[in-house]
Amino acid sequence: MAQENITERFSYGKVFLLGFGFFGISIIWSIYNSYVPIFLKDLGLAAWLVGFIMTIDNIFAVVLLPYLGALSDVTRTRIGRRKPYILLGVPPAALTFALIPLFRGDLPLMMVTIIIMNFSMALFRSPVIAFMPDITPSEKRSQANGIINFMGGIGSLLAFFVGSILYKMDPSYPFIASAVVMLAACILVVLLVDEPEQFKVKTETISFSELLRKSFRESFSELASNLREAFTSREKSLLFMLTSIFLWFVGYNAIETFFTSYAKYYLGIGEATGSFILGFVALGFLIFSLPAGFIGARLGRKRTMTLGLLVIVALLFVAMSFPSKLVGNQLILAFEAVFFVIGMAWALVNVNSLPTVVDMTTREKLGTYTGLYYFASQLASIIAPPVAGLFIDLSGYSVLLPYSITFLVLSAVTLQLVRRGEPRRGY
Repeated sequence: MAQENITERFSYGKVFLLGFGFFGISIIWSIYNSYVPIFLKDLGLAAWLVGFIMTIDNIFAVVLLPYLGALSDVTRTRIGRRKPYILLGVPPAALTFALIPLFRGDLPLMMVTIIIMNFSMALFRSPVIAFMPDITPSEKRSQANGIINFMGGIGSLLAFFVGSILYKMDPSYPFIASAVVMLAACILVVLLVDEPEQFKVKTETISFSELLRKSFRESFSELASNLREAFTSREKSLLFMLTSIFLWFVGYNAIETFFTSYAKYYLGIGEATGSFILGFVALGFLIFSLPAGFIGARLGRKRTMTLGLLVIVALLFVAMSFPSKLVGNQLILAFEAVFFVIGMAWALVNVNSLPTVVDMTTREKLGTYTGLYYFASQLASIIAPPVAGLFIDLSGYSVLLPYSITFLVLSAVTLQLVRRGEPRRGY
């Protein structure tokens, strides 16, 4: 479609409405990462095994997201190419998520529920993410990503702050409430955000089963081709960008997965308080997600992401000294303050990363490159929890912050080798 038509239809209001999808998804994952590790640990599992179980969603993501991104690229229905996957995945994901705390004392039942929930979430994650560049021209994608991450930040904020209150009342309450909110939010997206007309027209006669086989074959063939090109091309910006994404998610995911356990078993302040502290990351992210998109457009995406990584590293170094110097409310307030600024810095990184990747390809491959982005990030999320858990088993929870710092520094280094991915006019 001609660029002028895309720009003509573009509106920040439409992106804001799309953000409700991210709002609902963020609530789910924030509650999941805060409390499911505690449920598993209370069943007597080692930290590395808890970490491995927490990678189930990422395993599904690595296997399914490239496929589903490519599948949604070639899907054509009366409501578009992304919405069918939202309708397919959201209801079972919401139902099984609400059931997780009911099986806290039964590991087999909990595992079955977790697996079904994670599979259902994977069905619509990549299509939802690819929805944004579908309706947004290249030069607006950092700003648009800022808007949808702002909405995701509101979701995380509610999950951490309100969820911690609900958890103290009954551990099942935040899971039930989050499931209802995600279901309602995604229904709003389906009803109120229209897909481009070109994706509603059937261009060929093909059965659904043939479409599935074709897209499965083509998606992984294309993923392998893109990865091969990233490694073999003379210009390796895509390779270094994917490497940076992988490294910073290894560092960040360890904190996201284990901080509530760190709070309970190392700081001695309880998991609900640890989740409340994580809420300040979400608050900082929420406040800065919109400015982060505009800063990335003005300063340059690579410079903006580098700045964010360096700020996070510096603040984690500061936070390492807190347990030996502070106690009680002083300790809690110090972590809240540092995590608030870390959330702002994380917005600089996260808001500008997906636009950088998708602006290395054509509009026809947006879903595929979205899957490539998630291949790197979810592969990191598979590796990070069990490896971080193994270090915790060997050295204790004090190793958590140094572990994260190491990978964040490495990601800042590889990011400096990226040469493409800035906004392109007329695309």
